[in-house]
Formats: sequence, structure tokens, C-alpha cells
Amino acid sequence: MSALLLDFAINHMSAPQLMLADFLSFARGLQVPRVEIRNDIAGNAILDGTAAPEVRRLAAENDVAIISINALQQFNHWSATRANEAEALAAYCAESGAKALVLVADNTGQGIDSDVRVENAVESLHGLLPILRRFGIVGLVECLGFETCSLRSKKEAVAAIDRVNGRDVFRLTHDTFHHHLAGEPELFPELTGLVHISGVDDPAVAVGDMRDGHRVLVGPGDRLDNIGQIAALRRGGYRGPLSFEPFAEELRHLADPAAAVRKSMNFVIDGLKARAA
Repeated sequence: MSALLLDFAINHMSAPQLMLADFLSFARGLQVPRVEIRNDIAGNAILDGTAAPEVRRLAAENDVAIISINALQQFNHWSATRANEAEALAAYCAESGAKALVLVADNTGQGIDSDVRVENAVESLHGLLPILRRFGIVGLVECLGFETCSLRSKKEAVAAIDRVNGRDVFRLTHDTFHHHLAGEPELFPELTGLVHISGVDDPAVAVGDMRDGHRVLVGPGDRLDNIGQIAALRRGGYRGPLSFEPFAEELRHLADPAAAVRKSMNFVIDGLKARAA
């Protein structure tokens, strides 16, 4: 298995200290021509008011494709406010050249009862369908593994997608961190549109206490079995992007973030080669 068979991508959270133009240049230098931009980093294009056509221009200048904008938060609690947010983000996706919008489930402890989780997701996906279809944007549903999340199970997300006949618009985001926390055996590679990868090395933290701050680049100390998860998804036919999305504060202070990402890429490549041998 060679690196050319793996479709790596870089989420802006991998180097959040970089302004957008520098981040796109960073991805180009890594020869990773796919990125995810975000709407939750200070100085990010969306938060600093950079117009979407300028984002498209910068991406073209660096020969980099924007695979998604991350994210519409609390997507599964639908309201007029959420609909307006979705409209604005979908328009920004289309104008900037982004192909998809990540849809993150609410993690505030609301709506976690089993009798409302799918119903809430169905209501939201029903509202999102015409918006995403109009702009030609894919919605990437992301379940979070935290116990406070209102949609932890990808199985329930798939049920909601099917209830609205939305397989032409919606795909799953498989996040290796959240999949491990949720403890869900099902993978749904045929419905997966994006994989977020990050590792947890800290041997002292219990799984139930893992948080975004523990998420580092995947390496030999990884406790989440990223290699096993990715190998299983690929056995199921997934060939889409593997996007690095670590959150640890230490990433902001790396002397050579490109070298760190490249080292993690090589670890993933070598690990998958060993699995295939």
C-alpha cells in the first residue's frame, strides 16, 4: 500500500496558529491537496469576515481543494436560528468551493433521551435537505462519543438519514476519537463521506474522561486503534479523505508542525501496510 492510495487531508485544527493563506500553503508544502476550514478559529476566514470568493481564490492559488467547512454546530436541534446558520454556511461552502458542510450533534446534554434522539435528527435533516440540495452541498453528519452528546450512535444517524430519504445528500463523518468513546461496533463505510483522525497517547486518562484536549497526532502511543479503524473502513470500501483533526494545545506550539504531520502520515501508511501484509 503506498501513500498515493491514501487520500490524506488536513483540518485547520492541525495547525490553528496559521492564518488561512499560510495554512493553505502549509497543506501544499505537505503535498496534501485537500483541507477542511473551520468557523471556530480566531483569524479563520469565516470568523475574520473574509469573503468566500477570496477563499476560493487562495485555494486555487495553492492548488488545494476545500473538502468541507467545519461546522454547523448543534445541527440536530432545529430552529429558525439553526436554519439561518445552515443557509449562510451552505452559501459560503458553495461560493468558496467547499464540497461539504460538517454537521455536529449537540453536546450540551439536551435531548439525550432515547425516545427523542432520532426524532430530533429527523426534524433537522428534513430542514437541511432543501438547503443543501439547493447549494449542491453534502451534509456530513458527525456523532460525538461523549456521554452528553444527543446523537452518539451512527446507527441512529443512519436511521434518521433514511427516514428523510437523504442518502443523496447526507454522509457520515467517522471520527476515530468519537467512535472509540462511543463504543459502537458498526462502521457504515458505505455511508461514510469523511474520516477524522486523531490519537490519544496519555496512558493515565480513562476513556470516559477523554476530551478534545487529549487529541494529538496519531503515533505509536495511540490508544484509539486508528490503524484498526481505518483498515476496517477500507476493507468495507471506504476510499475517501483521512483528515487529521487533533485538538491538543501543544499543536499550537510545535517548532515544525509540517514535520509532525508528515511523521503521523508515515505512521498511518506503515501501520496499514503492516495490516495488509
